[in-house]
Parts: sequence; C-alpha cells; structure tokens
Amino acid sequence: MQLSRRLGFWSSVGFVIGMTIGSGIFRTPAQIAARVPDPTLMLAVWVLGGVVTLCGALSMAELASSLPQAGGFYVFIREAWGRPAAFVFTWSELVLIRAAGLSGIATVFGEYFLRSLGYDPLVHAAAADYCAIAGIVVATLANVRGVQTGALMTGVTSAAKFAALALIAIAAIIFGSAAGASFAHFAPSSLAPSDAPSHAAPSHLALFSPGLFGLAFISVLWAYDGFGDLSFLAGEVRDPERTLPRAIIGGTLAIIAIYLTTNAAFMYVLPIETVAKSPLIAADTMSALVGPIGASFVSIAVAISTFGAVNSDLLGAPRLFYAAAEDGLFFKTLGRVHPRYRTPYISILFSAALGIVFVLTGTFEQIADTFVLAIWPFYGLAVAGLYRLRRRTDLARPYRVPGYPIVPAIFIAACVYLVASALIGDPLWTGVTLGIVLAGLPVYYLTFARRGTTARPRSPIT
Repeated sequence: MQLSRRLGFWSSVGFVIGMTIGSGIFRTPAQIAARVPDPTLMLAVWVLGGVVTLCGALSMAELASSLPQAGGFYVFIREAWGRPAAFVFTWSELVLIRAAGLSGIATVFGEYFLRSLGYDPLVHAAAADYCAIAGIVVATLANVRGVQTGALMTGVTSAAKFAALALIAIAAIIFGSAAGASFAHFAPSSLAPSDAPSHAAPSHLALFSPGLFGLAFISVLWAYDGFGDLSFLAGEVRDPERTLPRAIIGGTLAIIAIYLTTNAAFMYVLPIETVAKSPLIAADTMSALVGPIGASFVSIAVAISTFGAVNSDLLGAPRLFYAAAEDGLFFKTLGRVHPRYRTPYISILFSAALGIVFVLTGTFEQIADTFVLAIWPFYGLAVAGLYRLRRRTDLARPYRVPGYPIVPAIFIAACVYLVASALIGDPLWTGVTLGIVLAGLPVYYLTFARRGTTARPRSPIT
C-alpha cells in the first residue's frame, strides 16, 4: 500500500507554522526569564535561536529536496551515516522524543483550555492532564482518517496562532500605556537567576551564566522546534523538489519574526520579574492589558493553537516509523498503511499512546528539556550529512543551501554547544537522556543488524 502526494505549497507552509508555533511561545518565556533574568539577554537567546534555526532550515531544505521520501530526518541520517545511526534515531523517536514532544504540547493545550474556562490549571492539575489526553485522542482520530483531514485541521488552527499572537501585539500597542506598560521594562534587571547562588551580585554582568544561558537556549529551541518536520511528509508533498525548500524557509522566516515581536510585547507589558513567574504568559499579558475577558479570549486562541500543534505532531512523526519499518529497520507492524485511508495508522496510534503516558508522568519543564536534548543532536547529525552527500553524483539537487559550507557549520556548532551546556548545567539529567538514546545501539545489533539491507523491499512512494 502506498502513500499518495496530496499536500500542496500552502498546506506545507501551514504545516511548518502549525508544527513550530505551538506551546513554546506561550509557555517557555517564563522558563527562559528565570534562567536569564535580564531583558537584553532574554531577547539575545531568542535571536540566537532564530539564527540557528534559519541555518538549520536552509540546510534541511537541500536535504529534503534531494531526498523527498517519507521519513524526513530518518532518510537523511540513513543515506549519510548508514543503518545503525538511522536506527538509533528511530529508536530515540519511539521511546523518548516523540512522546515527550507530543505530551509537552498537549500539556500546554490542557492548561490554556482550563484557563479559558476560568479555572487555574495549577490548582486543577489533574483536570489539565485529562484535557491534554482528550486533545491527543481527537487529533489521533483526525490523522488516522487521512492526511488531508489532518493538514486541513493544521491550517485552520494556524490561523488561531496568528490571531492570538497578533492580538497580544496589537493590544500592547493600544492599551499598553494605560495598563502600565513601559519601555523601562527593557532596562537591565536586578533579579538574580533562579539557580544562581544566594550571594551572587544582581549586576548586569552577574546575570550571565554560561550554564544557565545554555539551559535557556534549550528552552528557546523547544519553541523553534518543528521547522524541519515537513520533511517527514516528503513522500506526500506535491512537486517536492520545489515545494519543500520554499515552505521550510518561508515558514521559518515568518516564525522568527513572530517570536521576536511577541516576546517584545510580553516584556513591554510585564517586567522581567513578572514574566519569570508567569507560566501562562499570554493569558497574564492580556489580563494586564484588558482584564479577565482578554485573558479568556486569548486562552481560547492559544488552546486552539496548541491543539493544532498536537495535530501536526501526529501528522508528521509517525511517517518516520513507517519509513523505517519499510526499510526493515524497525518493527514491521509500525509500517502498516490503513487499507482505506492510506495513512500509517498503527504508527499514529502508537505515538498517541506514548504521548498519553508522558502526560501522566512528567512536568512540562522536564518534558521540554528532555525533548530538545534528545532530538537536536540528530538534527546536527543530519545537517552534517550534507558534507558527505555532496560527494554523491546520483542525487539531484534542485536547491542548494546558500553560504555552504559555513551555514551548515553554524548549525552543527550550535548543536554541539547545546549538548555541552546541558552537561555543564545538569549533568545527571543529560547523562540519563543520552544514555536512553545510545541504548538503541545494542538493540540494533541484537535485533536488526542481522536482517541486512534487503530485509524488506521498500514500497514506492507516490
């Protein structure tokens, strides 16, 4: 059974935006402000994240246009580094990455959904979890039904994302002065980092800690993650050689502009000390501007936005398991395509089940940090594969990354910095996460290495 190419340019752009703008911009500003409690440093982290993401998007666009097959990063890593590396990536997606990403987004959906109903999600944490699970279930049913259904839902909810973010920016301009907003909020803060020693001097320079800056960078990358996930659906995109690079790059540029504008609006309305204590920053900002009605309205929009990200996550990632199973590099059952809807329904259902487990067992902060540390080294590995794949003469290259080889090198260096800073900031958590990732190597050599490269013929992708 074959996947079919049904996604056009605008559906693809909608997927990039829908996958990326989800929970991060509405949840991580508090986490980042607590780690680098200075307006200049906080914006610097967002700018740095945007630059790194753009370098990654430019590089991923070449990979996606040269290898337009279902599976995305799995295909890039397999072609550049071989089957063991591709299996470890798929293993990590199965046991850690996908469940963490899906559950983190769904958790924010549940929190904002409760806030839109007038309930405090911090008080009613169990109810927020149940709402998150309900969101996963609904999105699962939509994506099993068909890729067009899932993509349509993503496109609709993308409009809600822009509406919520535009509303915050416009309200800040119109009502900011009356609500006490001030450009003085961008002045250096006297707040010490949340993890700094009690005797640390609250000066501008003392606010910079390489370890905490690195952890804040991890939080920013959670918000930017998703820029390359369209490649998972490469086997279902029409005219992929042209559509994939245009959608990935265009969507990423729009996201960078939106994130910088929104963070500036948050800090214009609220001082950095308040931002650091505001996990539901969008609702608190609107509450400060126009009162409870504004907070409820934007909470509804954010709930729709984050639900769209849940849907996008289930739309893209299961294609990876499908591609690996087609290669004989993963469990055969996960490669099944629905006989009527022609979607990888077993992979979708399995991803949803793992996401529900993570919702019930972890906090948002734990989930987000674990996800970024587990996935971004593989992004770096995929981009590093460009240097090897450029030597192959059998690959078409309808798009070439500008600034090669510097642009890919910047992205790879950022991925290395990410891991190094995480090891400095939290060696125990980092070690456990990387240990789970590397556990895929013995699993591969014990179960899949003996199958060889022709264990299962790949179905052609249409």
